[in-house]
Amino acid sequence: MNTTTTEPTATEAIAGTHAGEIGAPIIKFEKVVKRFGDVTVLDELDFEVKKGEKVTIIGPSGSGKSTVLRILMTLETINEGVIYVAGKPLWHEYKNDELVPASEEHLRTMRKEMGMVFQQFNLFPHMTVRRNVTEAPVHVLGLSKEEAAERAEKYLDLVGLLDQADKFPSQLSGGQQQRVAIARALAMRPNIMLFDEPTSALDPELVGEVLSVIQRLAGEHDLTMLLVTHEMQFAKQISDRICFFDKGRIVEDGPPEQILVEPRETRTQEFLKGFIDPE
Repeated sequence: MNTTTTEPTATEAIAGTHAGEIGAPIIKFEKVVKRFGDVTVLDELDFEVKKGEKVTIIGPSGSGKSTVLRILMTLETINEGVIYVAGKPLWHEYKNDELVPASEEHLRTMRKEMGMVFQQFNLFPHMTVRRNVTEAPVHVLGLSKEEAAERAEKYLDLVGLLDQADKFPSQLSGGQQQRVAIARALAMRPNIMLFDEPTSALDPELVGEVLSVIQRLAGEHDLTMLLVTHEMQFAKQISDRICFFDKGRIVEDGPPEQILVEPRETRTQEFLKGFIDPE
């Protein structure tokens, strides 16, 4: 009997990993406080993202929006409160039915739930595109080099860069490098994708190619996505919800049409005056 199995396609892998009904919170912040010295960046933040939701965070510089993503990726700690990811505490773990600070082993396990695309591409300059995508699946997930290479080809194809697999980052445009960074994050098969101003470091003519890849992911796959962006038209098109942050709190939270077209809060209205009408 032939028992050979084949790796699913990139589309099948994303859809299969994230199958399930939208509804249950996959991210939950409870009274989370984050301080940098005397500055409170997150002020008793309560915030939820449901499984499969596409949520965009907007707000002025220093409002805490990027800090939310960095905390989720365990790049920043929290001072108070509890965060749950996929039903498990992120910065804590249970010992004898009590929440205690998380061990490094627990944090490593929780990181596998999420993939992040940063403002800067953070590719390894001395590695080819292919190796940039295969490195973490081999060393973090324990895949064989053959399995990782097969997975890399699928995700590079998904972002339209399979033909660039043997080039080095310096040989690519900024938009291409950011698409490689997206493929690299997807190759870890995360449950949640985090995007922190993914086009802010790009020349204007390269923004569209990155946004189109993210939009395709949002439209075709059941990924939970949390984005920080100043691209308001894009946010309107891609988001189930938009949250306006200011001074470490959510000022307004609702569907794109409400937040971007008819915001109710004065502070939201003031902030959006600096942007072109998203209609």
